[in-house]
Amino acid sequence: MSGNNSDIIEVHEGDWGRQEWASKARRLIKRELKYNEITYEELARRLQDMGIKENAHSIAMKIGRGMYPTWFFLAAMRAIGCRHMKFEDL
Repeated sequence: MSGNNSDIIEVHEGDWGRQEWASKARRLIKRELKYNEITYEELARRLQDMGIKENAHSIAMKIGRGMYPTWFFLAAMRAIGCRHMKFEDL
């Protein structure tokens, strides 16, 4: 562990909008995984095939928090096979 606490999420009074968007991100990726019948283990394998080293546990942690880097979201959606996304559904 590097000693920084960048993975710790602190919710402050003004962060409720941020929490709402994190929740939407979590629901979106979980919905796509369920719809496509893809487990975290399978997603990890697909990401590894794309050259991204992830495992089922690290994926579960990222998705559980609902806060992950944009590159992870885009790579995961590609690995899942999502071809289109409607932002008005968010």
